[in-house]
Amino acid sequence: MDLSKKIAIGGDHAGFEYKAELIKVLTAEGYEVKDFGPYSNASCDYADFAHPLASAVENQEFRCGILLCGSANGVAMTANKHQKIRAGLAWNVEVASLVRLHNDANVLCIPARFVTLEEAIEIMNVFLETDFEGGRHQLRIDKMPC
Repeated sequence: MDLSKKIAIGGDHAGFEYKAELIKVLTAEGYEVKDFGPYSNASCDYADFAHPLASAVENQEFRCGILLCGSANGVAMTANKHQKIRAGLAWNVEVASLVRLHNDANVLCIPARFVTLEEAIEIMNVFLETDFEGGRHQLRIDKMPC
């Protein structure tokens, strides 16, 4: 099964507007996107959306996931509770590149309250376009699971 164009996306109320815009960009670029919610900007609990998204990525139903919340810390902490998830918080393109290049992140966490929409799109694109470097970094990743 080819997962290269399957992306999971979710977050909380603080990331709702950006999530909707990222879905438009991804769809226009030919990605198949599943929205794990929320489906409005009403106050909600990010764990209700981050856990199902992380499970789906962990089960290899999607190439990767994208989570958005105010600071991105809550969604990152929640997603990283899953054994096979490496959720990386990125607030600029350099960090987005490094979480893929060195950490093989499979979930990108974007802090919607700290970046512009244009920056969020750039961060997402760099994350999706960057391949894992492997080598010495694989040795480090192999030590991550408890």
